[in-house]
Amino acid sequence: MWNQLIENTDHLPDWLWNLLLAGIAVIAGWLIKILLSLFLRKSLSDQHEFSLLRSVLNHLGKAFNYFLPLLLLNTAIPMMRVPSKYIPTLSKMAEIAMTLSFAALVIGIIKVLEDYVYHTYDLKKANNLRERKIRTQLQFIRKLSISLVLILTACFILLSFDSMRKLGAGLLTGVGVGGIIIGFAAQKSLGNLLAGFQIAFTQPIRIDDVLVVEGEWGRVEEITLTYVVLNIWDQRRLILPINYFIEKPFQNWTRTSAEMLGTAFFYLDYTVPVDQLRIEFDRLLAASPLWDRRAKALQVTNTSERTMEVRALMSAASSGNAFDLRCYIRENLIKYVREQFPDSLPKTRALIEPQPPAPSA
Repeated sequence: MWNQLIENTDHLPDWLWNLLLAGIAVIAGWLIKILLSLFLRKSLSDQHEFSLLRSVLNHLGKAFNYFLPLLLLNTAIPMMRVPSKYIPTLSKMAEIAMTLSFAALVIGIIKVLEDYVYHTYDLKKANNLRERKIRTQLQFIRKLSISLVLILTACFILLSFDSMRKLGAGLLTGVGVGGIIIGFAAQKSLGNLLAGFQIAFTQPIRIDDVLVVEGEWGRVEEITLTYVVLNIWDQRRLILPINYFIEKPFQNWTRTSAEMLGTAFFYLDYTVPVDQLRIEFDRLLAASPLWDRRAKALQVTNTSERTMEVRALMSAASSGNAFDLRCYIRENLIKYVREQFPDSLPKTRALIEPQPPAPSA
């Protein structure tokens, strides 16, 4: 049937036949992609819940827009009526385009897998240590995989040309001196890459960890191959080179657990009834959902010539809860002392002794 169709189109000019064949291949590829998209969209039951099919559509849809038409166009090239000397050029162009579209397809598949793992390991849990560990490794592996795909794609395209192969052979002969020069030039970049590997698998920091770095409190928002983005509490971003976390000290509040101990200090007069203050502290904690019931204590931890230092210690499930709980205890205990024991607020005492009367002259 196909041979008969070709015979019936022998009267067409070569340019028209080639244009028609290319158009049919491209349109057929787009139609197949549209039909696949419609089928997948129909299979989506709930638009609000995570779906692997939705992730496939989001990340692979654009890649298939080019991959399928190019695949059919590549199969149609041998049937085109072009001089034989142009066939290698057309085939090479189609091969390069196919390689680029296939690389985009592979990158899309990597992102689909990332979406699936992100859905499986959700950071919204109260104790998300395992999730943060896996996400940190996944983010590094995803970026490294995409970089490798791009490098291999570029190498495959360049080495498909004979002139580039000869250039590569020439470069290999001078790899001795060149390797030393490149090694010195790339020393810092390689150091960052190795630091990235070390952080991804030894994990001194993870995604969503709470850190104090350079006097700033924030959460780890992103870990790349060369730098780390810290989301500061006031929505600023602190960008640090990745080897900073290998070479310099910093605080990690969620290294082994998200649970935290918080303290609030009060400076009160010596007349304050500590037992009554402790009862009110216990009552406030019991009434707050922020307290995780692991630890509590109210103690006099220091004294001065004017006041005594009262420390309220409490536990919470996360650093955010600990901060809010400290503020809650601080506000309410100050209110309690002000209303119930106003004389116990800090004061300055002065002893005024009457002066003896002056002797009469």
